[in-house]
Amino acid sequence: MSAASTDMTVRIGSLELPNPVLTAAGCGGTGRELAPFFDLTRIGAFTTASVTTQPRAGRPTPRAAETPAGLLTAMGLPGPGVEPFLERELPWLVDRDVRTVVSVAGNSVEEFAEVARRLRGVPNIAAIEVNVACPNVEDRGRMFGWHPSAAAAVVGAVRAHSRPGTPVLAKLAPDVTDIARIALACVDAGADGLTLVNTMEGMAIDPATLRPALTGVSGGLSGPAIRPVAVRCVYQVHAALPDTPIIGVGGVDSGLAALEFILAGASAVALGTTLFHEPAAPVRVLRELEDALASRRIAHLADAVGLAHKPAGYVPPRVLPLPPPEGPDGAPDAAQAPVSAAEATKAPTGAPARQASRTGADAAFGVRSDAADGR
Repeated sequence: MSAASTDMTVRIGSLELPNPVLTAAGCGGTGRELAPFFDLTRIGAFTTASVTTQPRAGRPTPRAAETPAGLLTAMGLPGPGVEPFLERELPWLVDRDVRTVVSVAGNSVEEFAEVARRLRGVPNIAAIEVNVACPNVEDRGRMFGWHPSAAAAVVGAVRAHSRPGTPVLAKLAPDVTDIARIALACVDAGADGLTLVNTMEGMAIDPATLRPALTGVSGGLSGPAIRPVAVRCVYQVHAALPDTPIIGVGGVDSGLAALEFILAGASAVALGTTLFHEPAAPVRVLRELEDALASRRIAHLADAVGLAHKPAGYVPPRVLPLPPPEGPDGAPDAAQAPVSAAEATKAPTGAPARQASRTGADAAFGVRSDAADGR
């Protein structure tokens, strides 16, 4: 089955993307760093590093440390601030027709609102991602994303000051008591979608120095090590908010890893840590995901979203037809070729509808046809 047969388009609010593969905030630099490795317009969207009102140098080094199957970072959101971003970084992306999601951050609700105000007049922003994993200076430094009301206040402020029609996404942390409750608060405050998840808090000790490996002591753990946690978060939030688009993040390093997030309920995925050792990974992951969907005869990416929540025996409504069986002369036997589940419901006026090949569809999803047909 050809991967080209699968419709990979994604909708997030008013935003339509040609495919579901994005970069994660802060992992692709300004875009210039990845451009030598692949055409940025080939992926769904590029996500910027978090933009703040003022320039930030970030934390002192060392601020990154490798761990088994992951990476610990405590960067401190370094960046030039919103004005240089609008003058230099965003125009570079816009000039190359790169669909751009702008991540925004701050240490108070007003700081988030100010960045959103500065972005309001810019027409070439695909979406705004709200990084609520920031310390709230007005609440003893506790993270906005730890509390539903605090997260909702930030999302509401960004929504109120953003350009109308620009989707607002809330990026949530996984190490909270009830991520679904926080997600619901963000959606109620105006979020058009969610990015799940940010890094998990972790720590490493350097046995050579006998001290913490990071200057900031603890940092954010990312990479394949957190993928099971991220998939669980996506699954829980999709179960609670099935109509809310989700971008799955956390250890996406292959097409099958991306498919896992989509089956859990994500409409799209974002690559982060893997970019540091394989900058061209997004195009590979996209190709692998297309192949994975086609081999399972899924005609539309949207049909796979949340499929893990469906009952055993469920077959998506639009299933690609199996390759036609060969006739005696080795050529395809058109008369015996099965049709898709969608085509099975269509028939000329006055003619009976042709029965779909449930056996082939069920085999693709690992279930028995007699169970699917209720026998």
